[in-house]
Amino acid sequence: MKHKVLFGPAGSPVNYKGAAYKAPKYIQDEGLDSYEYQSPYGVRIGEKAATILKDESEKHDILVSMHAPYYINLCAKEDEKVDKSIGHLIAAARAGEWMGAYRLVFHPGAYLNRKPEKAMEISKNTVNRLFEELEAEGIEEFTFAPETTGKRTQLGNVSEVVELCATFDHFEPTIDFAHVHARGRGFLNKKEDYNCIFSIIEDNLDIDILHCHYTTIEYGRGGEVKHHTLDESEEYGPNIKDLLENLIDNGWKANIICETPERDLDALKMKEIYEEMI
Repeated sequence: MKHKVLFGPAGSPVNYKGAAYKAPKYIQDEGLDSYEYQSPYGVRIGEKAATILKDESEKHDILVSMHAPYYINLCAKEDEKVDKSIGHLIAAARAGEWMGAYRLVFHPGAYLNRKPEKAMEISKNTVNRLFEELEAEGIEEFTFAPETTGKRTQLGNVSEVVELCATFDHFEPTIDFAHVHARGRGFLNKKEDYNCIFSIIEDNLDIDILHCHYTTIEYGRGGEVKHHTLDESEEYGPNIKDLLENLIDNGWKANIICETPERDLDALKMKEIYEEMI
């Protein structure tokens, strides 16, 4: 039986040389539990490869999620960019259905010098259009997971992500704790600092498993600057132990995707820390 908190890499393991869609066996052999397939520059995986990924993940008991392209902006000012964003999300949903991805992670967008409330209004209109087109395409098995963003100019603080997920079915949050830390200019320094994040989620959503991203992160006045390894957490933060203590103490079931430069190797370190704590 697996623990309540799962761990896995964002993308293929560092020393893995095979095809990304065949990575689950390697990930299981390492001792990890999950895998976030990456499509940052466009969805390029076909049905055959995605089906193999699904079969491999089921065979090796690896929970698969997918990161959609970076180009998405639900509240873009140009109609053409909104149309393209919807197209990227439809492509992700189609591929995600093939591969059995339980979450489709994406960055919601940017304010573009508008009030956050206006950006949110436009974003919700875009999601309504997205659902209409998904229905027309016959795509039914999907759960989009808007991610908390790392820059203060971007749509995607914790409250905004939770609002999107509370508004729409087939939406569950991705809480990127490094992004929250960077956006807040070093917000997460001790265990208690996480309480407001979990409170917002608990007060507004009913979640079976919380999808998370985690890395050590460097930040500046505008937020996120650069990802660092887990060994650099004392210099940059946040500290993984503070998050794990919250998850353990409150009985959360979570999937933590490691986004450090040492993605699978640091995911293993996180899992070792977790197993020593439970």
